[in-house]
Amino acid sequence: MKYIKTLPVLIFSILFFLACDQKKKSDENQTSVKEWSNWAERLGYPAGKKVIMLHADDAGMCEEANIATKRDLLDGHIQSAAAMPPCPYFEDMIEWAKEHPDMDIGLHLALTSEWKTYRWPSVTPVDEVPGLIDEEGMMWRSVEEVVQHATVEEVAKEVRAQIEKSLALGYRPGHIDTHMGTLYGHPEFAKAYLQIAMEYSIPANAIDMSNQEVVEYYKGQGYPITDELIEFMESYSLPKIDFFTSAPNAETYEEKIKAFQGLVSSLPAGITEIIFHPSVETEHLKTITGSWQQRIWEAQMFSDPEMIKFFEKEGVIFTDWKEIMKRFEAAEL
Repeated sequence: MKYIKTLPVLIFSILFFLACDQKKKSDENQTSVKEWSNWAERLGYPAGKKVIMLHADDAGMCEEANIATKRDLLDGHIQSAAAMPPCPYFEDMIEWAKEHPDMDIGLHLALTSEWKTYRWPSVTPVDEVPGLIDEEGMMWRSVEEVVQHATVEEVAKEVRAQIEKSLALGYRPGHIDTHMGTLYGHPEFAKAYLQIAMEYSIPANAIDMSNQEVVEYYKGQGYPITDELIEFMESYSLPKIDFFTSAPNAETYEEKIKAFQGLVSSLPAGITEIIFHPSVETEHLKTITGSWQQRIWEAQMFSDPEMIKFFEKEGVIFTDWKEIMKRFEAAEL
């Protein structure tokens, strides 16, 4: 009888201990989360630091882009690049990536073909994705036209085809991102894109949307960020970045250097991917795009001694997607 009387007390004590232990673990977890003010800190980069990825877009589009991108990567002036699977010089860039496995080369998933005369169709046979194809048999020139005409199923089919094209060439890309932001042009496109990234375990350029200021910034840029997309992003199981932006245009090379330095100085702490489009100067490049001068400057600005000294003064830490994934896997986040 003595033991029966004390049993409720014992059970209460055990339950109270378990509850206290659970609360302690919960408090520890909350403290741990609070310590991670951004993804840079989550991945073990020093607190309060700007962690930047200088990322070359549009590799594979033309030979001029490939020449500049390869050179800047080899020289260590930029950290990352992505090649466009539908474009004429994609295979050239992928073969180079296979020969340089330490380089961070991803896929610049392209659902648009924006130039006046230099254009490309989808990787998927055009009759299988008619909503992605214009009257000239090429992909639409603008994001708005893709959103207006293409279905989510067609977008997902083309994204997978572009990834599979790289895999068939014997190269597993280090990351995937989106040409002209098209895959963030509609919430359902974005969800399909991020879901495919998780299926292949290839990180996408996913931005942490738990920061309301970041969400408001991108809404101000015209991106249709919905509460549903933000909720979906919470379930995204690969690493994210804190911010994403592009090199500003300018009227002169000197102004471009100053504008880029101003951009970097204005960035908050955390991981920021900055995109640009390096190309070497040729007459052929000038027939492709009216932005040829910006692209030529972007091919030389990161090797400029003034820019190198600026980065050192700012205390910038450079990274790439390979390093981000390595840290992510080690941290078991």
